[in-house]
Amino acid sequence: MPFVALAKKGCRVTKFVLLTCAGASNGTAINYQNMFYVYIIQSVNFPKRLYTGFSENINDRLDEHNKGKSVHTNKFKPWEMIYFCVFNEKKKALDFEKYLKTASGIAFRNKRLI
Repeated sequence: MPFVALAKKGCRVTKFVLLTCAGASNGTAINYQNMFYVYIIQSVNFPKRLYTGFSENINDRLDEHNKGKSVHTNKFKPWEMIYFCVFNEKKKALDFEKYLKTASGIAFRNKRLI
């Protein structure tokens, strides 16, 4: 599970949510290999800097942000994961990421997610 892998790396994840996952409520095993993630990271050195993104591999994506491989985040590294949610449908994850980047989504994020 990604949360465990992030915790082993010393990442502080304050919140995570499992959304739209078949089997999540009825005890069926969940296949985390075919999951899609929407995440929010926070700059360690510039705490007011947040970045919202999408990934199919959240562990590798956080490493890429911290290695400076993203143009949008390299100036404010290092980053820590403060929130992520898991989807089993790529379109729903991408739609949620897009929403979180709107003015309404930012207000929702600030009030409910972080």
